[in-house]
Amino acid sequence: SPAKASDSAADLETTSAVTVTVQPGQSLWGIAATVAPERDARDVVADIVQLNNLSAGAVFPGQQLFVPAG
Repeated sequence: SPAKASDSAADLETTSAVTVTVQPGQSLWGIAATVAPERDARDVVADIVQLNNLSAGAVFPGQQLFVPAG
């Protein structure tokens, strides 16, 4: 799972993530609502964008994305 860069090991924060494959008709918002329905979709979308270094909000079928787990 991806890790956040840090200056010291004590500050190291890891993000638990799983990989999903974008299906036809799916959007970041739809994926966010599916993987973390209890969280604000805006926060989950921001996490997905950051985990995958996305420059735009568009995704395409077959694309593999890291998404926050749990």
